[in-house]
Amino acid sequence: MEVRITKVVKQLPQYMRETKEILPFVSQWLSGHEDRFKRKVLKVFENAAVDKRYGIMNIEEVFTATSFEEKNDIYIREVKKLGTSVLQKALQEAKWDPKSLDYIITVSCTGIMIPSLDAFIINDLNLRQDIIRLPVTEMGCAAGVSGIIYARNFLQANPGKRAAVIAIESPTATFQLDDYSMTNMVSAAIFGDGAACALLSSEEGISGPKILGDEMYHFYNATTMMGFQMTNGGLQMVLDPEVPAKIAEHFPNVIHPFLEQYDKTIEEIDHLIFHPGGKKIVQTVEELFGHLGKNIEDTKAVLKEYGNMSSATVLYVLERFMNRNPSPGETGLMLSFGPGFSAQRILLEW
Repeated sequence: MEVRITKVVKQLPQYMRETKEILPFVSQWLSGHEDRFKRKVLKVFENAAVDKRYGIMNIEEVFTATSFEEKNDIYIREVKKLGTSVLQKALQEAKWDPKSLDYIITVSCTGIMIPSLDAFIINDLNLRQDIIRLPVTEMGCAAGVSGIIYARNFLQANPGKRAAVIAIESPTATFQLDDYSMTNMVSAAIFGDGAACALLSSEEGISGPKILGDEMYHFYNATTMMGFQMTNGGLQMVLDPEVPAKIAEHFPNVIHPFLEQYDKTIEEIDHLIFHPGGKKIVQTVEELFGHLGKNIEDTKAVLKEYGNMSSATVLYVLERFMNRNPSPGETGLMLSFGPGFSAQRILLEW
């Protein structure tokens, strides 16, 4: 049973700020600290390889002391709007009737809401009452690929069906004003907000890249490397500086056995569709692939233009490839890393 990704679109939040516009707010926020520390933090922002990012709240709101409840209320209000608009946009571009959807997967880890986002989207777009729902949370940056894996599993078992994967994240809603750790500084420097939607189908004659295979990879005893810690102030970022080294250490086991199952080698893959976790992770991946003549320019471009939007980011990278219409027979490897610690992989063929 063939499953294809037929459409990928993105939806940007209403606010945009360039990194140079953020620096004065960072400087003011750190006004009570030593100049040396302030200069170090400002350098983190300047050297993060992120020129601008989008947000669900304006820059003044981000740096205003508010409760977890108030920030989470903003998250709930805005992701409802983004979820409806990005799915509607995808359906219109694909010329799909909203009631033709059989499966809806919503992906987010940067806020808390029950009922989950999919319930509100079903109401807003009048989707079918028997649509199958799957909210994916707590998987962080890996969840965009995870959502597509779950959709493919459903579609493989159900010929002639359609699925939507909607990834929406707002890391700015998790920013901790009273946390002066370097983890908080680095995450604030690299993360941005964004939404994306991928439509998949197991219908005959549908266009788009075919999913040849997918697989998840779990790093043992690495649960403290990445994620959130729940505090009275909200979701506090956990980000171990050893993440790039851990990725490099496991990379051969993550990539080669997976591709061998489909009689492929990394040298034969035409396109690398990687999640841009941050500047150091991008550099690590470049070092691993540079000697093979491969590039991850699209990954770097997405990081530069939007920042790391957690689960949604890899779909921004995929959209760039989809819009270029690769030649028939060309292959692509999607890859993202997330809390657990884990790696999620998908092999595509156009």
